[in-house]
Amino acid sequence: MEFLTPYKWSVLVIGLVGLMQVIQLIIADVVALKAKHTPGFPIEATHDSFVFRATRAFMNTNESVSIFILLLMFATLLGGAPSWVNGFSLLYFVARVGHMFFYYINFSLARSGAFGLSLIGLVGLFICGVLTLV
Repeated sequence: MEFLTPYKWSVLVIGLVGLMQVIQLIIADVVALKAKHTPGFPIEATHDSFVFRATRAFMNTNESVSIFILLLMFATLLGGAPSWVNGFSLLYFVARVGHMFFYYINFSLARSGAFGLSLIGLVGLFICGVLTLV
């Protein structure tokens, strides 16, 4: 797997995103238990509730992580410029951590900005792959 060596930072990001999801899952479950939320029942959709925000932060990461993995594979397997692929992967991860944090503290403008940065990371990975085809 020597071909992955130039992309070691992106591989690290895969692990870090996985760890972040484990942390988000634990936080969402613990706050739901503390709030005595009955498992399997809907959570009231209000940003005033930390249970809702913690659950949504986790769900939002789940919604984008498969896209990240697909685009990272696309860019890596086509031999996209490692410095750019690694950079966009790191941008995605840092933005997702920011998104999680801002969701937890209910800072919606910053949360939206972090989401936008994560989208730039995803689009950047796509462009890295496409550029190898031209």
